[in-house]
Amino acid sequence: MRALIIRHDHPSTAGFVGERLTRRGFELVEMLVVPEADYERPGVTAEFPDPHGFDVVVVLGAPWSVYDTATTGTWIDDELAMLRKALAADVPVLGICFGGQAMAAAFGGGVERAARPEIGWTDVRSDDPALISEGPWFQWHFDRIVVPPEATEIARSDVGPQAYVIGRSLGVQFHPEVTPEIVRAWLDHGGLPQALRYGHDPEELARPREGAREQAYELVDTFLDRIARI
Repeated sequence: MRALIIRHDHPSTAGFVGERLTRRGFELVEMLVVPEADYERPGVTAEFPDPHGFDVVVVLGAPWSVYDTATTGTWIDDELAMLRKALAADVPVLGICFGGQAMAAAFGGGVERAARPEIGWTDVRSDDPALISEGPWFQWHFDRIVVPPEATEIARSDVGPQAYVIGRSLGVQFHPEVTPEIVRAWLDHGGLPQALRYGHDPEELARPREGAREQAYELVDTFLDRIARI
């Protein structure tokens, strides 16, 4: 089995989600959309693989906004087209943070600026705790998902939707993949001033959290077994 991992920026990796997919027997095929050398100028050209060649697609987060094409250039439109292809071909997608927002935009919903950011470990309210536990889950976002009309919202916070299911795909606003190393990389690449501006202790944000790996593994397992049905 093959899993396509869409990495938008070099500090963001598949973390615990990638670990669990590997343990479930998936070969991980990674695509980095914005190379490290272009991190400050992300308006690059990117060619996305055909999702038909994969058993599942995982779309990770990004420090940019789905709707900010003045910054990202044309690759976001190409990514949305790839996601629509995946939906039409019934290829399961797991969208995480920016990835969940991109899924929403591609599948008939949208993305908008949130009333306030969510940063750090946050509880959510879930209609299906066996699929999406009430957390806490790690968050770092300034935008919110507008759930597609044909999707079912299954978790939320005061800021907005936190998880939704459409067909064999799952979009989440939080970061199940996050490891302390990922958080430190985010802090080193523009996250530190954001954390300080909103009153967060960077050391606390990057501190390992007991049970985070197991929680992420459980979400991946439930996604594969119940939603993707692989």
